Amino acid sequence: MLQRSALFLALAVATASHAAEEVQEDWQLKGQATYVSQNSRPFHASYSGTNSLLANGESSYTFTSTAFLGARLWKGGEVYLNIEAGQGDPMSGLTGLGGFTNGEATRVSGNTLKAYRQRLFLRQTWGLGDETEYQESEFNQMAGRVAKDRFVLTVGNFSTLDIFDDNAYAKDPRTQFLNWSNMALTPFDYAADARGFGWGFAAEWYQGDWVWRFGRMTGPKTPNGTALDFQILHHYGDQFEIEHAHKIADRPGKVRLLTFRNRAKVAAYTDASAWLEANPGGDPQAINYVRNGERIKYGFGINIEQEIADDLGWFLRGMHADGRTETYAFTEADGSFATGLSLKGGRWNRSDDTFGISWIRNTISNERRDYLAQGGISFFIGDGKLRYNPENIFETYYSWKAMSGVWLTADYQHVENPAYNADRGPANILSLRLHAEF
Repeated sequence: MLQRSALFLALAVATASHAAEEVQEDWQLKGQATYVSQNSRPFHASYSGTNSLLANGESSYTFTSTAFLGARLWKGGEVYLNIEAGQGDPMSGLTGLGGFTNGEATRVSGNTLKAYRQRLFLRQTWGLGDETEYQESEFNQMAGRVAKDRFVLTVGNFSTLDIFDDNAYAKDPRTQFLNWSNMALTPFDYAADARGFGWGFAAEWYQGDWVWRFGRMTGPKTPNGTALDFQILHHYGDQFEIEHAHKIADRPGKVRLLTFRNRAKVAAYTDASAWLEANPGGDPQAINYVRNGERIKYGFGINIEQEIADDLGWFLRGMHADGRTETYAFTEADGSFATGLSLKGGRWNRSDDTFGISWIRNTISNERRDYLAQGGISFFIGDGKLRYNPENIFETYYSWKAMSGVWLTADYQHVENPAYNADRGPANILSLRLHAEF
């Protein structure tokens, strides 16, 4: 009898534990705070220009704090609001690189703390089958069961990167790699304001091991500006992604194929180069004078994540964009390749720690090279002239869980040919990041 009672007690405890793990959240209130301090060492530079990375070394910082609020409105309906405050002094005023060294840098707007609405969106989910799966509670995702086969529509103010170009090992600069080129496909010139957010919609269809995604977002009125152009039927960024989940040697992985197409008032580099030739000694930011029509920009990319061992994952991203027009809303690159490894600390009894290592190669088109070589200045780069070489970046980090909800990260980045210029660099950047979740 005693053994039977013990068995029933064990089953009851197991059932209670399982029930405790699988909760249904009807509302959400979460927060985060992230501080990043960076220091670049002095490096060789044969010359410097208006938008060059400072060669004599510098220090910079960013700070952001975000409140994440969510509520279930009806069956399958959820609404989310994010309020963020940020301040900081980005490296070289956020110029001088294709792959910027701090993914938090776009969230800040000077040395005065300012708050703004970051996201406000509605998510509606329709189940397409009886089989369900459990979703953990995360920022902007409430815990609960959802149909494995489903259709999800997101409408409102959010970031394209909230939906597209995900990767388990290289995505979030608050917890993983810091460099922009590990945060997303570098040439993915997704439509957004200067902070990386816009208005629009994204539709996702989950069916078995496949996911199809399509979205359209508003872009800025002027490239990399803060004011959005709400003529979404005329000026916009479209993206389409196919994702497939698989197993190799019983290890899970995913492959994503992504294409984007922008339609906007942007300058063509051939026109900007012609303007410089016709106006010797004129404004080197010639792209400002040749935005004389609506143009199309497009790109194609691949994104892979693969578990290799229980604690070890590998990732790869690669993309090519047409490169004929100036950057619309992200960064200055027309081709990219990034790969790396992420190792959790379970092997040395630190399961919440992470060690990461990556290598990045960014390139630009012939049209962009010619413009920069003539002394042209674009939004983020422009050294006055150019001896072209691809921009190569090595990044490694160690994230240490200091206490519950708090991580301290040391990060090192080595940048060869910053802003694609063989006459400058290499640059070495050391970073410390403090991140808290609550």
